[in-house]
Amino acid sequence: MAGTTGQYIVICDGNDATPDIVASFARAHPGLDLICLTFEHRLGKGGAIREGFAHAAGSRVGFMDADGSTSVCQMEELISHINGADGVIGSRWLPGSVIPVRQGIARRLESRMFNLLVRLLFSLSFSDTQCGAKVFKKSAIDAVVGDMVSTGFEFDVELLWRLSRKGFLVREYPITWENQGASRVKGTDSFRMLAALISLRLGGAGR
Repeated sequence: MAGTTGQYIVICDGNDATPDIVASFARAHPGLDLICLTFEHRLGKGGAIREGFAHAAGSRVGFMDADGSTSVCQMEELISHINGADGVIGSRWLPGSVIPVRQGIARRLESRMFNLLVRLLFSLSFSDTQCGAKVFKKSAIDAVVGDMVSTGFEFDVELLWRLSRKGFLVREYPITWENQGASRVKGTDSFRMLAALISLRLGGAGR
């Protein structure tokens, strides 16, 4: 996650060697504004991003997956195209997107089914809510993040929904994205995401 100050925040939501790797990289690049946040308990994807938002400086913030499927250069391109919008999100399904290594057919079908359900439940027109490359104006994020309840992989949908409900403009932009192997989202995660989104839609409209 980064702001326009060139700040980079790594959220370590696990128990691997990531904090040590980040610390070593930071020592080797002293001119880089790099922060590593660690926690004693698991936050989930949504919880981790919300912590990043809380610590981020600058007028622009964004987040990307740590697996390298999207490059930092792509994030910078998204920031450069924010123009008059309040946010720009990468899409793997727009004309002009470049996908050198695609997901398997089963994952692609699952993605399209999920997108259809999101459209039906939340009236969102985005072709790809789950691509791990998104940038926003910090003012827009600050206006909605306090209402958010999602801590899991469904976080992206709730964020876009909250922004839409408050009248913020978010555009999609074709992305260069490369599948990096086995997804961390398993079948049980997909069911939990769907259940959480239905619960959010039925119970969160007044928030």
